[in-house]
Amino acid sequence: MGYADPKQVGTGLRQRLYSRAFIVGNVEHPNERFVYLVLDTQSGDTAVRYGIITALKELGPAYASYSHHNIAVTGTHSHAGPGGWLNYLLPQITSKGFDHQGYRAIVDGAVLSIRRAHESLQPGYLSVGTTKVLNANINRSLFAYLANPEAERSRYNVSTEDDGSVEKDLTLLKFQRASDGKNIGVLTWFPVHGTSMLGNNTLVAGDNKGVAAYLFEKSIRGDDTAAKDFVAGFSQANVGDTSPNVLGAWCEDGSGQMCSFENSTCSDGRSQSCHARGPFFRAKDDGASSCFEIGKRQFEPARALYDQLNQNPVPVWGSLVKSFHTFHNMSEFTFVSKGKEVQTCPAALGYSFAAGTSDGPGAFDFTQHDGNENTTSPVWRAVRYLLKAPTDKQKACHAPKPILMDVGEMYTPYQWTPNIVDVQVFRAGQLVIIVSPGEATTMAGRRWKEAVHSASTILFQQEVNSAMDPSTVPPPVVVIGGPANSYTHYITTEEEYGIQRYEGASTLYGPHTLDAYINVTLSFLPFLGARAAKPPRHEGGVYPPDNSNRSLSFITGVIRDGTPFFKAFGNVLTDAQTLYRCGEHVKVTFVGANPRNNLRLEDTYAAVEKLDVKASKTGYEVWKRVRDDSDWGLVFHWRRTGEVMGTSEVDVVWETEDWAEPGVYRLKYYGDAKSLGGTITPFEGVSSPFTLV
Repeated sequence: MGYADPKQVGTGLRQRLYSRAFIVGNVEHPNERFVYLVLDTQSGDTAVRYGIITALKELGPAYASYSHHNIAVTGTHSHAGPGGWLNYLLPQITSKGFDHQGYRAIVDGAVLSIRRAHESLQPGYLSVGTTKVLNANINRSLFAYLANPEAERSRYNVSTEDDGSVEKDLTLLKFQRASDGKNIGVLTWFPVHGTSMLGNNTLVAGDNKGVAAYLFEKSIRGDDTAAKDFVAGFSQANVGDTSPNVLGAWCEDGSGQMCSFENSTCSDGRSQSCHARGPFFRAKDDGASSCFEIGKRQFEPARALYDQLNQNPVPVWGSLVKSFHTFHNMSEFTFVSKGKEVQTCPAALGYSFAAGTSDGPGAFDFTQHDGNENTTSPVWRAVRYLLKAPTDKQKACHAPKPILMDVGEMYTPYQWTPNIVDVQVFRAGQLVIIVSPGEATTMAGRRWKEAVHSASTILFQQEVNSAMDPSTVPPPVVVIGGPANSYTHYITTEEEYGIQRYEGASTLYGPHTLDAYINVTLSFLPFLGARAAKPPRHEGGVYPPDNSNRSLSFITGVIRDGTPFFKAFGNVLTDAQTLYRCGEHVKVTFVGANPRNNLRLEDTYAAVEKLDVKASKTGYEVWKRVRDDSDWGLVFHWRRTGEVMGTSEVDVVWETEDWAEPGVYRLKYYGDAKSLGGTITPFEGVSSPFTLV
């Protein structure tokens, strides 16, 4: 999910996807709390959020504190996850509609993570810090970024490595329980797109954020400073125009040239050959090596900051915890900005939306920046009018965006994109978290954060009583997290919008979208004050639709699984060699079955087992699991080999690490086969032992 390519059909698992839940509450007022979820998904979602809130209500009175106001459902923006679970029609089209199995897995996993966090609630301490992350992101739409005022840009141009075109700051919140001083988790914010795994990748993965979380949690095992169930969440920030492909965009047409600066095209005037390059782009692994490296580049400074905060904590001030959430109709919102009355528009996407980006170029003859009905085939003009012709009023409202799809005014068979958006902010002491439903660009995020910082500074000073020294009140620490709760595509500055590259064309509600978000945010911000009343209830207000039970689906189910003649499920077709060296790949092929028969949540499809030589001296072989499919280096591939007979094969590949212990190992495969009558039967397959030296 993310590249919107119907040909990108999943074939296996590179890395398990997780929901990581963080709950912050006020010890003195326990009902004042919030839940910040980090899902290894493309974004948050309206239907998913509705599903989570409904499930929490069903858990009973102990969960009555959780509601729309204090639950944020954010996604890491991985483009390597399953599709088919989003609420609105447009993102469902390329995934053949709505997949109830995937939707339920996301909702159930999120609820389980909240339950575990809730059940482990106890008094503790928060500390917060910031560090630099270098060489992990660049601006993929620098031409649009440079349209922002030079004076504004110069404020962020710190050095050659940190020139301000993207944010290099990573903010980390550390959770420490009071009972024994053990750390129980970290939550970080840093902007970089989840597009390290390329558009031709078909293996599920959490992309670079998933790698960073995996490395952090792995590094903590056995650490005396941390609790056993330590959780590391790597959340997105103002991610809109960032890319993890730090070597830039190049033409893959044999010319050896970089893509054009203005519109990301190559010598043929098209965008299809323009591809951004990660640090290990020459590796033929669909981006896996680059993905791991960009994840590592986030993990290492985050871990160093964690260690620093252990030695010199910067505490979150006081015990105040506040939150608000509102649904806001962006279709025709009139407000005052910079001294004049302006208005947002019903959602629409411009021609450059269809051009894609250098992280994942689009199809046909669409280009960024200069895409319109005069530079593309007349076919697209006809398609636009067949779907829904924008009115003159809509065209004027979105100008200078040339409208390709008037999605905010398309309701057949149900709504194509949201017009009602989530606006939400959390506060814990001096930490203020803007929960954004869209992908704010670098400068858009800065303006949003600065507006909240200024208003929060005033709010904090108003909380100072006569017995307090105002100088002891720390300044606000403002972060932005998302895309969350719904998915409202992009949020650019008005200047970037005028350039109409991909991000501007994907800014749904017109040129004043950012200012509208800021306006609504600031109007509700006083509810985060220490003496503020509770924010308004949602009852009686506008609500976005929940399409989960009426969405179309053309995803075919599993009919049956079969085996080749004289074979059984789990039989080895290609076995391991007898000897491997560390760094080599071990590959075993099994007679398989469709993995959709059982998603094996909280379980595994594959494992590496090591022979315990000492324990085996009793006369029985004792094998201990040392890897499962949550490990980056153990890869699960599935492929259908016969449609009529329903036969399939599975490759379990262990990309042995340089640091792997020498010894005797074997690979295992766990599958589930479906009969024609619908019965699902589990089975296992195991390779011959092999030696790793």
